[in-house]
Amino acid sequence: MSVPAGLTEPEVLVHTEGRAGFVTLNRPRAINALTHAMVRRIDEALTAWEDDPAVTTVVIRGAGERGLCAGGDIRAIHADALAGGTATAGFWRDEYRLNARIARFPKPYVAFMDGIVMGGGVGVSGHGSVRVVTERSRIAMPETGIGFVPDVGGTWLLGRAPGELGTHLALTGTQARAADALLTGLADHYVPAADLPALADELTRLPAAEAVALFTRPAPAGELADRRDWIDDCYRADTVEEIVRRLTDSGIPEAKETADVLLTRSPTALKATLAALRRARTLDSLESALGTEFRLSCAALRSPDLVEGIRAQVVDKDRNPRWTPPTLAEVTETATESWFAPLPEGEELGLTPPGHRNR
Repeated sequence: MSVPAGLTEPEVLVHTEGRAGFVTLNRPRAINALTHAMVRRIDEALTAWEDDPAVTTVVIRGAGERGLCAGGDIRAIHADALAGGTATAGFWRDEYRLNARIARFPKPYVAFMDGIVMGGGVGVSGHGSVRVVTERSRIAMPETGIGFVPDVGGTWLLGRAPGELGTHLALTGTQARAADALLTGLADHYVPAADLPALADELTRLPAAEAVALFTRPAPAGELADRRDWIDDCYRADTVEEIVRRLTDSGIPEAKETADVLLTRSPTALKATLAALRRARTLDSLESALGTEFRLSCAALRSPDLVEGIRAQVVDKDRNPRWTPPTLAEVTETATESWFAPLPEGEELGLTPPGHRNR
């Protein structure tokens, strides 16, 4: 359908067909990067459908051929961070609340994790009850490369991956393809990309489990299963410095290359991420993990590395960030711990899992 001159299409397309409600992220030129308005629109759709007996399944997908969602709009975050970060903190607050809502949504929530799915894209898909990947899927939490930490419940998801695979993905930002996403628990089903339109059509008629079963196939081989031994051995270390040393000294070329990658990431973000992953394993709910991540995100917003990382990777694209401090050795335990400090009264995320009382 064409759009009248002078008008633009909505950033989120929402419609129902048969028994399904469809949410289509609609910023294809930006690989459907999330804005605050998009988060609110998704939440509105879920509110409308949660108690609507005519809608038995929700489907989220991305417009265009490049991916479901490349994450938050980090150019907007960069501009706001330079101006004080107030708008970004508000965006994250609503985004994380949406992530928790998706995880608790009472109807099947089917995510088409086709193409690029990163950062905030994981947040609107990885907590769904039915997560579908394809041969084109590239799923990642690449935050340490911009001086940030895995958020949107990323520490909760990656902290529960087998062995230390989640630690590897979180610290390096490595992209997981279909089989690796299935192995690490980031996805549930593999469906060839060419079958997604037919699957969407069946979801309008059949229960989600029946429709997905019609198209699920074995995924092409991945990489992480064959690398599991050295990943587990190296990443079970207690510090980032020791992880880098083990990778470097392992005698395995892929491990040495991984050490080199880690040394390009923000030292502060690496240490905060490792600490967050370890803590997430001890938490009893996604809501608790999101609360911790909100503290970390607000700390990152005050840190010079987030602005510098986005500048280097997205704004100037020189790929040469100047981290502060520049080395792992200079990031003290006290500095890392300060990122987890409680926020001022009234500023915490304040999510409570169902069945829990606020204290």
